[in-house]
Amino acid sequence: MNAETTHENSGTSSLLQLVTFKVAEEEYGVDILSVQEIIRHTGITKVPSAPAFVEGILNLRGKVIPIIDMRKRFGLLSKEPDQQTRIVVFALDSGVVGCLVDSVSEVLRLPASMVDAPPAVVSGVDSKYIRGVGRLDDRLLILLDSGQVLTVEELDALSGHETLAAPAVH
Repeated sequence: MNAETTHENSGTSSLLQLVTFKVAEEEYGVDILSVQEIIRHTGITKVPSAPAFVEGILNLRGKVIPIIDMRKRFGLLSKEPDQQTRIVVFALDSGVVGCLVDSVSEVLRLPASMVDAPPAVVSGVDSKYIRGVGRLDDRLLILLDSGQVLTVEELDALSGHETLAAPAVH
């Protein structure tokens, strides 16, 4: 999917509306329409035998969702959560998933003309996660494809773990 396909029609120019956040030293952006909510780091339950990048599961208003540590997903060193750590909750076609990020920066509008095609590798992040690179004055913003953060197969596998982790009701 091209980074220009998700945009706001505002006359002659296309604007991408993005939620931006940091993972390690890099700044990332995702389409605001894919973000369900942003919450503080809290109450994550570890899941036995889950993939290394899965931090655990979280009960979010009665719905159990998997939490992905974006540092681990990108092959970076893990870090202890702090006051700035947030969980960005995405509503994907395959379900709802939370992504643990170092901090959430801002919501911004970026002209589609300021987005370049993704390079093969950016800061060690696999290109399958990247929709493009946005140019903002003196900084670069890596645009992520939130739909690639967790594949349908991975989400299905985690759904199986959720039933194992939940107590049986008789």
